[in-house]
Amino acid sequence: MFRFLLVSFLFLASNVWAQDRTISGNISSDEDGSGLPGVNVIIKGTTVGTTTDVNGSYTLDVPSDGGTLVFSFIGLASQEIEIGARSVVDVVMSSEVEELQEVVVTALGITKEKAALGYAVTSVGGSQLEARPEADIARLLRGKVPGVDITSQSGVTGTGTNIIIRGYSSISGSNQPMFVLDGVPIDASTYSDRGFTSGGATASSRFLDLDPNNVAEVSVLKGLAATVLYGEAGRNGVILITTKTGQQGGPVGNKKVEVSFSQSYFVNKVASLPDDQDQYGNGWQNNAAAAFSNWGAPFDQPNRNGLTDGTIKHPYDRAIWHGVFPELIGARWKYQAYDNLQNFFVDGSQKNTSLGISARVGNNSSIKANYGWTKDDGYIPFNEYTKHNFSLGANTQLSNGLKLTASFNYIESQAIKPPTAPSRNSNSTQVSLFGNVMYTPRSWNLFGLPYERPDTHGSVYYRGNNGMQHPLWTLHNAHDRDDVTRFIGNMGLSYEIADFLSISYRIGIDRTSLMNNYMINKNGVQGYAVNGRYMTSNRNNVNYDQTVNLNGSVELNQDLDLSFLVGANLKSRNYELHQINSSYQFIYNFFDHSNFNTTTANSYYLRENTYGAYANLSLSYKDYAFLEASARNDWTSTLEPENRSVLYPSTSVSILPLKALDINNENLNFLKVRFGFGTSAGYPSPYSTRGSLNTSTNVFMTNSGTTLNSNSVSNFYANAGIKPEIHKELELGIEGKFLKNRVGIDISAYTKDSEDLIINLELDQSTGYSSSTVNSASINNKGIEAIINVVPLQSRDFTWEVTGQFSKLKSEVLSIADGISKVYVAGYTGRGNIAIPGMPFGIMEGSTISRDYGSLDGLDVTQVHSDDRLNYTPFLDANGGYTYLGTGMIGDPQPDFVYGVTNTLSYKWATIRVQFDHQVGGDMFTTTVSTMTGRGILGNTGFDRFVPVITSGLKLDGTPYTKQTTANQHYWPNTGVFYDEQSVYDASTMRLREVSLSLVAPKSFLNGTPFGNASLTLSAQNIWHLAYNTPKDSNFDPEVSSYGTGNNVRGFDEMTGPTAKKYGATLSLTF
Repeated sequence: MFRFLLVSFLFLASNVWAQDRTISGNISSDEDGSGLPGVNVIIKGTTVGTTTDVNGSYTLDVPSDGGTLVFSFIGLASQEIEIGARSVVDVVMSSEVEELQEVVVTALGITKEKAALGYAVTSVGGSQLEARPEADIARLLRGKVPGVDITSQSGVTGTGTNIIIRGYSSISGSNQPMFVLDGVPIDASTYSDRGFTSGGATASSRFLDLDPNNVAEVSVLKGLAATVLYGEAGRNGVILITTKTGQQGGPVGNKKVEVSFSQSYFVNKVASLPDDQDQYGNGWQNNAAAAFSNWGAPFDQPNRNGLTDGTIKHPYDRAIWHGVFPELIGARWKYQAYDNLQNFFVDGSQKNTSLGISARVGNNSSIKANYGWTKDDGYIPFNEYTKHNFSLGANTQLSNGLKLTASFNYIESQAIKPPTAPSRNSNSTQVSLFGNVMYTPRSWNLFGLPYERPDTHGSVYYRGNNGMQHPLWTLHNAHDRDDVTRFIGNMGLSYEIADFLSISYRIGIDRTSLMNNYMINKNGVQGYAVNGRYMTSNRNNVNYDQTVNLNGSVELNQDLDLSFLVGANLKSRNYELHQINSSYQFIYNFFDHSNFNTTTANSYYLRENTYGAYANLSLSYKDYAFLEASARNDWTSTLEPENRSVLYPSTSVSILPLKALDINNENLNFLKVRFGFGTSAGYPSPYSTRGSLNTSTNVFMTNSGTTLNSNSVSNFYANAGIKPEIHKELELGIEGKFLKNRVGIDISAYTKDSEDLIINLELDQSTGYSSSTVNSASINNKGIEAIINVVPLQSRDFTWEVTGQFSKLKSEVLSIADGISKVYVAGYTGRGNIAIPGMPFGIMEGSTISRDYGSLDGLDVTQVHSDDRLNYTPFLDANGGYTYLGTGMIGDPQPDFVYGVTNTLSYKWATIRVQFDHQVGGDMFTTTVSTMTGRGILGNTGFDRFVPVITSGLKLDGTPYTKQTTANQHYWPNTGVFYDEQSVYDASTMRLREVSLSLVAPKSFLNGTPFGNASLTLSAQNIWHLAYNTPKDSNFDPEVSSYGTGNNVRGFDEMTGPTAKKYGATLSLTF
């Protein structure tokens, strides 16, 4: 790679273009003769060009032998004019009333006219991604592409992001899309050494490594007709990213070298916090105590049971602590409301620095380099993310027709995060920072209570048995750190064999080294923290991708054009994981495996190869009817020989009716109807068809003195007959532009069938195995997506543009294996996402309440949907508490529909952009809300707790329940603390996603300065939201996923951290 770049630079340096003369001119409008600013003037076949000034004038250095100038501007008809011997070239431009020849990037990086495509492609420009307060490029796409669902694990800096395009279509496999960077497929996985139950959900997604400020454009291919040339890897959609350094071409205008610089500073804050009640403190049954809930005495009764003059016995004034905290013997604690949450979260910051250089060498060569630095400090202490991005790109066109291109990206990053295992009540499955923070009783000052013993550094907290870990102890003693080194590079050669035929070759590499350190000191009180834990892992993942293509285009006759592509692809992946897991720490706060009593090591190796051959044929008839047919055949190493070969055909049709009927109307500018059909497959994980032997370092000695190594056979039964999953998708669409291109629509409808899905099957233990995989499930996803673009007002200086987006998805599990009523997709046993025939995929299962179902007695009442369950009266125990029925469906996380509206107002040098999103429907299981309600902390529990309550329901004998209970007795067991169905809320949410103001300095203002461009952008992300069907005082944001990313779990929040909001400014300069 480096040798190639060096050779390329030598070529670039030797191809110096001589500029012999200068021309000038003026571009004016045919409507009023006024000068047109911002018109692009390019020498055809080169990257040399300029733009007109505010008066429509331009000057440009051109070759001595002239050439052809191309004049273009959005909404105006482009023109090509020969320079000849002229020194002045003036042009009058008119409006373009026919379709705009928009060009988009499609599969394999091929650019095509959007009018010719029979499938949906959505592009997002770099201007919508750069200068934004977010280091994760995926989160910047939220609300910008219909049909794409993007959810973060939480607002904690460095956590993962989940991306789903057009729904879930695999049960056991990944549903994440493919990422392609400058033509190279890259790894976008989320790696974790621990499952979500032990805090592994904090792992970062590897597309976090990319630099949003170096992105020129993102194209999203959603349907199988669009992604078929990528084969199995593109089955979940493809996100194509073109970087600025990966783009060909140098500076615009007469510049040989252009330097760009930007500096950003953003404030990083928690998006919202619950509004707590201020009337009651810690205790039980309206009495003050160091208990686990907030049902204690009111603050306005200073001498109520447990209190003396508004004070309570200090929680550390206990016999077990007298020798540790002698100064607290006899101490009293002021019994009042403390602002624990507000004081726990801090104002973090995000700083971005970007420096880029673009140089044109000669007429046909260019080189670009960019450096980016990101430092993101989170909204909690000791949470930070640092990233360095180096990128370089070069290209040259040689006189012999050979074209050389190369680019690479080098990334170093470090993320330090707290453990955030899912939590509920006072318990966490493992060490969790937020679990004990969110429901800290109102009367205890989190920062006023020592969090550790001065002798052993062990955790201490207010609970009588010290059974709860102090959040500040967790904050100071438990850390999860990722160190990443990554190289992504590619080089390509292309040669024009003839005017109609060319051949190209490209090789790409994506090499990632990830070192993870999970460190927890001893002397805590929960999970790993009791004895201490140190887990290190070193991952090395290398992906190679090689492609050779033969491209051609032929004009068959006056009406019919043909283009074709034939190619081959080789992908290989080498993955290694080396882990060391140590427990029982000797010396506090010393993290080395030698400082732990028990140490185990583990290594895992993976090799995977895929060979593919593909072809694409495109026909154009009179530029109004387009037919495209594609096919790819893959051979994969993860299947047995008889099942390795899979063929994916696809076809698409695009027709332009207005052009076909020769309708030329200024109010009917463009119309296209399209049809696409595509197929793909899904492969099992490597080694699913072969049994494996697990080796061990344990050595045993026989009676004869012979030493033996202990090995074990996996309890997974390998199914050699497993076949690929098969996906088929039909897509219809219509696109149009009306009223002089001031109204545009793009509507897609699709249906996707996924068959022979691979599921994990539990086996009878008597077989000697516990599980296997089989092809035995099918899912259907269908939906509609729409983009509507309107320009209500437009003048020479002012433009108001409104863009609306809408998407609706419906999924259904069509079948699963015979004899199996449901399949656990992900989550806990008894609580998670499941698949049941006839129901939406991924519905939520959990514990349910016994109710009087009447006529439903003959049915499986555990399968009554949560929305219907509320219509039936619950059975109560003797104390007015709900009673347990069993596990059942508690909700459906899939929204009814999602839409967004973006308003962009531009006036001369100022642009305001406001993005509003709205999710309607979809269920969310949240222990954040239910636990804070059940513990009496939320503002909605600040009522008069001395008034008796009669819980609505039936006694177990079926008669009405009439017994009075206290508010404490009613709320504690009946608001979701014990039964999952009570923790489910409608997740409908309105959100002000983004607000930005960009100020661009006029060219006249920069005259006489070294600056070519200067701008200041003020930007804010996620600054307001309203989940209007959740308790008002919770201020809950459903846009989180406690169980992490990439594991098909959705709709669950278990106190793993609130979302974040960011706002700040970016200064950008070019020289």
